[in-house]
Amino acid sequence: MYDLIVALGLVLVIEGLVLAAAPAAVRRSADAITQLTDSPLRVAGIVGAVLGLAIVWLIRG
Repeated sequence: MYDLIVALGLVLVIEGLVLAAAPAAVRRSADAITQLTDSPLRVAGIVGAVLGLAIVWLIRG
């Protein structure tokens, strides 16, 4: 449970830094995402989840 809370905290830190550093780019990205169909978003989500799982598996072993 501790690791999950730490991971969520790190996600918030990274998102906060991105929003603080480049708010206009985040806004453009959000606008571009709304133009996409569901398929590329679903593929990106699956790829991100698999990469994240692989990283955790390699590090935590």
